[in-house]
Amino acid sequence: MSPIGRVRVVIADDHTLVAEACAKLLEPEFEVIGIFADGQALLAAVPELRPDVIVLDVGMPLMNGLEAGKRIKKLVRTVRIVYLTMNPDKDIAAEAFRGGASGYLLKTSAASELVTAVREVLKGRQYVSPLVTNDVEAFFLETRGSDMVQEKLTNRQREVLQLLAEGRSMKEIAYVLKLTPRTVAFHKYKIMERLRLRTNADLVQYAIREHVIAP
Repeated sequence: MSPIGRVRVVIADDHTLVAEACAKLLEPEFEVIGIFADGQALLAAVPELRPDVIVLDVGMPLMNGLEAGKRIKKLVRTVRIVYLTMNPDKDIAAEAFRGGASGYLLKTSAASELVTAVREVLKGRQYVSPLVTNDVEAFFLETRGSDMVQEKLTNRQREVLQLLAEGRSMKEIAYVLKLTPRTVAFHKYKIMERLRLRTNADLVQYAIREHVIAP
C-alpha cells in the first residue's frame, strides 16, 4: 500500500462506460490514478504509476488481461490484481490466479462486490465471486496444483499470436510491436511450428482455446 495517502488503483477495460463506472464506485474510498483501454498501454504505465491495486478485464486488445497481469506481477510483485470480467469460466479464473491474481469477479455481480473485493485483496486475502464457483476450496486447490504449467511460447511470440488472432496484418503487427514485417513473419513461422498449427484458422482456434482472445 502507498506509504502516504489513499490506496492507488488503476482500471483497465476497453469498454469506456465500464471503466468509468468502476472509477465512480471506487473513488469515494480509493484514489483512481489511471484508466487504460488495452493491455500494452497498461503494462507500459505500471512501473511508473506503481499502483496498489489493478482492476483488470480479461479480454482486451493488443495484449489480453491474463498476459498483462502475469507480466505486471513480475515487474511489481506487491501489486494486487483483481480481474473483472463477463466470463464465468472456472478454467480462466484458475489461469488468472496462476498468473498472480488476488481476485476474480464478474461484471454481472452486484456493484458493491468490486469494493468488497478490493478491500479483501488489500488485506492479503484472495477473493472469488460466488457466481464463478460454488466450491471455492476445490477451486483454489486446482489453481495451486497447476503452477508448474510449461510456457510454450516466448513473450514476444504470445504478443504476435494475439495480434494475428485479432486479424491484424503483418504490417500492422510490425507497427504495433516496433518490428520489421520480416521479423513478424519469422515469429509467426516459429509459433506455427512450435504449436504444430497448419493454417490461420488453426491459429485462431488455438488462441480462443487458450484464452488469448475472446471467442
